Amino acid sequence: MFGIACAGQINESDTLMRKNRHKTVFADIPPDYAALVAMYPPRPIRDSVDYANTMDIVIAMAGHKLTRDQDDYLTILSEMILHYDREHDEPRKRGTPHQRLQYLVKEAGLSASDLGRLLGNRTMGSLFLTGKRDLSKANIRKLAEYFKVRADYFL
Repeated sequence: MFGIACAGQINESDTLMRKNRHKTVFADIPPDYAALVAMYPPRPIRDSVDYANTMDIVIAMAGHKLTRDQDDYLTILSEMILHYDREHDEPRKRGTPHQRLQYLVKEAGLSASDLGRLLGNRTMGSLFLTGKRDLSKANIRKLAEYFKVRADYFL
């Protein structure tokens, strides 16, 4: 049902199979905390599969109107990701800031126009995604808040 592999039951074939599962979408996310924990219990992130599974849920939740329970759950998952990144000194900064923005926009199912509206000017979205226009500090703050990532992800 969900695009996640269960911790403790992962082997190399599970990692490969994960790519064939569908991604978690917001419609799959329960509104109450107990059901969220039953769906994907928050546990320490120990490897890249745990990281990918946790990111899958965070990305599915990002940008949506959340219940208080969902917001609390998203905060916990985001903190777990930040802790893993700090612990492994691997800030997940592959590619240019524009490529990272493209990835987040694609994963969230947003269009260039959606991005532009989020940043205050619908027509600017494609310029940001193609790298023809650099992100301002204000844009970076908005994006970091929307996608629940640290602002330095876009630097």
